[in-house]
Amino acid sequence: DCLAAGVFSIAGNGVAGVVLPEKDEKVIGIRKGDAIALPFGAVTWWYNKEDTELIVLFLGDTSKGHKAGSFTDFYLTGTNGIFTGFSSEFVSRAWDVDETTVKALVGSQSGKGIVKLDGSIKLPEPKKEDRDRLVYNCEEAPLDVDIKNGGRVVVLNTKNLPLVAEIGLGADLVKLDGGAMCSPGFSCDSALQVTYIVSGSGRVQVVGVDGKRVLETTVKAGQLFIVPRFFVVSKICDPDGMSWFSIITTPE
Repeated sequence: DCLAAGVFSIAGNGVAGVVLPEKDEKVIGIRKGDAIALPFGAVTWWYNKEDTELIVLFLGDTSKGHKAGSFTDFYLTGTNGIFTGFSSEFVSRAWDVDETTVKALVGSQSGKGIVKLDGSIKLPEPKKEDRDRLVYNCEEAPLDVDIKNGGRVVVLNTKNLPLVAEIGLGADLVKLDGGAMCSPGFSCDSALQVTYIVSGSGRVQVVGVDGKRVLETTVKAGQLFIVPRFFVVSKICDPDGMSWFSIITTPE
């Protein structure tokens, strides 16, 4: 990854390897509800060793990406990996291995992005201590807001995950009970938010600073919408309830 990002695990269990700049690799177990802060320059791999699906949501600031407005992935190996472009002499000297090993390491990953591993391959096992200061589970965290028959909110900020200060993003997980409403609100420090509907459905309205409604629609699981700076948003969920995860462009 080439930019700051927040990752939220929607379903399943898995393993992730994270190498932060100037740090040793962390191998963490991923479970539903995990929020992970990835600062600029982090290198990651993601592995699902279970039979069930592992679904993770990546949200981040792409304004300073290689191509502004889109995620840019830098692969280390494989058909479009950066080491593919170097001669075997350069790579063998950089890695201190023979050229036969170089060809295996650089060329064995034929897929792009997602690959199927042979059953004989063993990846590093997660360490419980590696989750510290890197992962915050929003499903298990203490509630910041708890309204009877209304809903619940967990806020992700510098207090419970200090690393978000480095990436400049905060987040929240909101769950509304059937028919409940999230009152109109906005960020007073000019932050914008990107909201992904995790489950359920409902109605959303967004109003601009001039009092004009700019969005009125029904949203459901899997959909995403953006609330610009200083715009006011409100949601009313359907009888079955609704939950969403939002990335907010302020660590507070």
